[in-house]
Amino acid sequence: MNIFKTFLIGLLLVAVPIAPAYSQKKKKKKKKKHRITAVISTAKGYIGTPYRYGGTSRKGIDCSGLMLQCYKKIGVKLPRTAKEQSKYGNKVSWGNLKKGDIVFFKFKQKGEKWYHSGMISSVKGENIRFIHASSSKGVVESNLMVDYYRKKVKNFRRVIK
Repeated sequence: MNIFKTFLIGLLLVAVPIAPAYSQKKKKKKKKKHRITAVISTAKGYIGTPYRYGGTSRKGIDCSGLMLQCYKKIGVKLPRTAKEQSKYGNKVSWGNLKKGDIVFFKFKQKGEKWYHSGMISSVKGENIRFIHASSSKGVVESNLMVDYYRKKVKNFRRVIK
């Protein structure tokens, strides 16, 4: 009986320090999920906003301005241009995409190159959607898997830790 009590006390001593660590991880995960939800909700609030090169407001916004404003809402300070934003945060592969990641595109037309960015808003298998400021339609949610976008993807970045 004495051995059983010693074992039980030892087990409790080992288990007690683990509980707070588990609780901390759970809280951190919940906070991250809340931040991702807030960023996507902010981006969706811009849907319908007209496109304006260099814009950062609801009167008119460009793609990098949209990312700047949305992530600013949760305390993440991004660089101003899509090209500079494409170097910020951690690289993510196609197979590891999550909501809240940023997608970057590189387009070429008549010898001119330009960068474009958008926020991943939904990942359901092969159905991946993103919110971005289209120069022709303003802020919209689009399907990343259509050839026009899929073939122009430069990289993905995760900025919410």
